[in-house]
Amino acid sequence: MATNVSPEIERLISLLSKLPGLGPRSARRAALDLIKKREALMLPLAGAIAEAADKISTCGVCGNVDAQNPCHICAAPGRDQTLICVVQDVGDLWAMERAGAFKGQYHVLGGTLSALDGIRPEDLNIAGLIVRAKSADVKEVILAMNATVDGQTTAHYITDHLESADVNVSRLAHGVPVGGELDYLDDGTISAAMKSRRPF
Repeated sequence: MATNVSPEIERLISLLSKLPGLGPRSARRAALDLIKKREALMLPLAGAIAEAADKISTCGVCGNVDAQNPCHICAAPGRDQTLICVVQDVGDLWAMERAGAFKGQYHVLGGTLSALDGIRPEDLNIAGLIVRAKSADVKEVILAMNATVDGQTTAHYITDHLESADVNVSRLAHGVPVGGELDYLDDGTISAAMKSRRPF
């Protein structure tokens, strides 16, 4: 950092660089853009961040983030109470909602089991899922985990611990994406698609 930059600007750049996808160079560009557009961008952004920090919390039921608790999804009267879709993070929940393909309840784990990163079952919201799955209303738990080693390890762990609950456990299909061409897919995706084949 140049020595003629004020500490306030250095701090702004440093904080921006901690955001995903922003390195030091991108953070400098973003900081300069914010400074140039103080009235139109910086002040409204600062207000939005302050309001979000004050009002947004984690849903006590599913783990989503919202300005109300329970969140809008858990509180919605039309959602199917018999289905719980388990996702790793809130971003995955948002992706499912964006697709509009699921109208049940969600459960956010807060990550995946990972021996390398020291993430154990007690570090995730697995115990809360087991309690919810044992409710008389719940008939199926859908594991919408990423198709990674950690994601699949977590899915197997959850499946083992749901044996005491009277629910069906399913997972999202893995394989060839809609519009995908075999020549451009990796070997793991093709293998998963072959194993998950079904009658046409």
